[in-house]
Amino acid sequence: MKKKISIFIPHIIGWAVFLSLPVLFSPKTPKFIQADIGLLFYLPILVSCIALIAVFYFNYFILIPRFLFKQKYLTYFLSCLACIGLMLIIHRLTTSAFHPPIHFQPSNHPMPPPNPEMSRGIPLFFANALLMFSVTFLTSLVLRLNTRWKETEKERLSAQLDYLKTQVNPHFLFNTLNSIYSITIGKAPQASEMVNKLSQMMRYSLKEAQLNYVPLEKEINYIQNYIDLQKVRFDDSVRFNYEIKGDFSNKQIAPLLLIPFIENAFKHGVNSEQDSYIQINLNIIGNELKLKVTNNKVDIETDQEEKSGIGINNTKSRLMLIYPNNHSLKIIDSETHFTVYLTLNLL
Repeated sequence: MKKKISIFIPHIIGWAVFLSLPVLFSPKTPKFIQADIGLLFYLPILVSCIALIAVFYFNYFILIPRFLFKQKYLTYFLSCLACIGLMLIIHRLTTSAFHPPIHFQPSNHPMPPPNPEMSRGIPLFFANALLMFSVTFLTSLVLRLNTRWKETEKERLSAQLDYLKTQVNPHFLFNTLNSIYSITIGKAPQASEMVNKLSQMMRYSLKEAQLNYVPLEKEINYIQNYIDLQKVRFDDSVRFNYEIKGDFSNKQIAPLLLIPFIENAFKHGVNSEQDSYIQINLNIIGNELKLKVTNNKVDIETDQEEKSGIGINNTKSRLMLIYPNNHSLKIIDSETHFTVYLTLNLL
């Protein structure tokens, strides 16, 4: 309850301050307007205030997410112009409807000359309305972009933490260390190489993965280390094919974005007592990255977290936030195989 109140209070205070400005700086009611109807002179401002609030949240919740964030810039620009035009029309109509008639002195008095204060007031009201509508649109845009940036950062950190929880877990470390121990009996050089690979993975997860983007070469090296460790664990019990093509130098990618699909194949496609097969194809053509991961399904025991597919779900969220219009993801989940097709336009 307190959290909801803390969200609404800044909005209420902000609107109170912002909407009070035209009242404070608007021209005074002309003296020749009767005092008993002087308040009607400000009714258009009240209507404009209501319109401003509607425009702000319409732009914030509908126009920006549906058009601007989806890179439909022309549609968004035209929608903004249409909203501003509609608000100005409403303001003009309300001004005409609510503007009180001008009452002059009794008929036995000579008619006073036109008051220049009134002629100056109407254009000023119009200018105030245009300025406030424009400021409202810009403010809602800035706040929405700031909110999106915070959401992206939160999702990125959450995905990294969730990945670290699933990747660097006791099962993984225990199995890897057991493999290292078994090899040290007669193959110490290979064991030291495994320890080095494991340390590189840990270092990458804890340091490099905190960045927004990392060199694609480092991400691929991380994947290679992971695969090498898994191949030692399962030896020849798994038919495995890993192929990478293309030039991956001088390219950037969001960290830990590809590994969940590969990790999922090892989690759900390996059983030493069954025919286990994993195929990974990574192809880079220019700035386009294509990843295909296929594994046949085997009987395995998984905990509830692994069954929920939290790693892949988090990766889907990250792809939507970081590469909203620069990726395509297709997952085929059949009775016998699980295949992932990912195409990514590297920024």
